[in-house]
Amino acid sequence: MSTAGFLAYSGLAMSRDQSRTAAAIATERDVLTELFAARRQLGWAGSNLNQVAKALNSGGEVPHLGAVIADIQRAAKAVQDAADRVANRQAGEAA
Repeated sequence: MSTAGFLAYSGLAMSRDQSRTAAAIATERDVLTELFAARRQLGWAGSNLNQVAKALNSGGEVPHLGAVIADIQRAAKAVQDAADRVANRQAGEAA
């Protein structure tokens, strides 16, 4: 699903559920904002990692490899945490 499609789907799904409070909707919006920010960070980190691989394959040195890997791990954890929050919320609503 494209980003635009996901946003449209999410917006329509939220508007159909009249039982949700404004606080619940705001919290979900915050989680979605966090997910999209983390997605951008992962994209940047992936680009950096590709540059690292290119340098290593060319026989170059990569003095900041640890920092690149740490950035990727932080971004991946942020995505996982936000996804867990969404999944836990959905599990609570289904119960």
